[in-house]
Amino acid sequence: MVFDSTVRKELARGFGATLVVILTIVLTNALIRSVGQAASGAVAPQDVVLLLGYVTLGQLPTLLALSLFIAVVVALGRMYRESEMIIWFASGVGIGRFVRPVLRTSWPVLLVVALLVFFVWPWGNRASLELRERYQQRGDLARVTPGVFQTSSDGSRVFFVERESLDGINARNVFILTRSGHAESVTSARSGRLEREGDDRYLVLERGQRNSADLASGERILASFESYRILAGERAVRSAENRAPRTVPTAELLAEPTARHQGELAWRLGLVLGAANLLLLGIALAASQPRRASNWNLLFALLAFVVYYNLINLSQAWVASGRLGLGASLVALHGGVFGLAMLLLWWRDHAAVTHWPNPVRRRAS
Repeated sequence: MVFDSTVRKELARGFGATLVVILTIVLTNALIRSVGQAASGAVAPQDVVLLLGYVTLGQLPTLLALSLFIAVVVALGRMYRESEMIIWFASGVGIGRFVRPVLRTSWPVLLVVALLVFFVWPWGNRASLELRERYQQRGDLARVTPGVFQTSSDGSRVFFVERESLDGINARNVFILTRSGHAESVTSARSGRLEREGDDRYLVLERGQRNSADLASGERILASFESYRILAGERAVRSAENRAPRTVPTAELLAEPTARHQGELAWRLGLVLGAANLLLLGIALAASQPRRASNWNLLFALLAFVVYYNLINLSQAWVASGRLGLGASLVALHGGVFGLAMLLLWWRDHAAVTHWPNPVRRRAS
């Protein structure tokens, strides 16, 4: 009872501290990227916080699995360095005995990881993608901010509006630079407004002039107008059928077992199974010498996490391309890692028995 409570308290304390540190680093990097995307016109500035929330939800399953893995390695590693493990080994407690308190402490986190991967992950990706597409695929005039030069969606036109009305439809002092091949034109008008005809939107300019030039021949044409219409249509956001598999709900992945859906399902199942396997690997990789003040065990653990995570992504690509089946990839990768973890645990336990042969251990075994 004392043994279980000691390990669980140590693990819970380490998990909380590790998650706060890692989450702070990831949030800072995501905030910098989101602000950069807003500055470059990829997302709306008012949607930065919302996009940051979607990105955090998408990264949270991996962060929880990594934090739990590091917490196991750090907590047990501290016991090794401070010779607490020697006391437990001398009392007849083998390394395999640590599996039960670690799993009892970690199963709520594993449940949260599964819920996030299977339900929140596709929803967050879909919402984030729609947010980006809605901003990227809006009409040309909707891109314009008063007092700021703004490029159109295809890059062929540059808009400038001095100010606009509160309804966002009428604008004053409109400037448009259009370039197509060797032709270039500059259009300016006192006012402009939006009109819709069917699925098309038109920018109607009034009381202005148009200066056209042929860059190849140098010919120029200046024309004045009372009313001038420019197409400024909106493209529809892509339908759900054309979206990436990471935006598809898990139920639809199971209902439509295509190769791409199977690959995404392999990744989602793999992340949950990988989080459980990492706990066993963490127990085995936490061993260190009490007289050697080094963090090699933590470095090896982080290297193992990186390799394992990349293998999960690789298995997703193989399943999506049809090179490997879903069941075969799960058994080969995660079954192999589980077998390796059990082998390491047996080796550590055998080494502890060899170095600490005492009557208490023999009676316990």
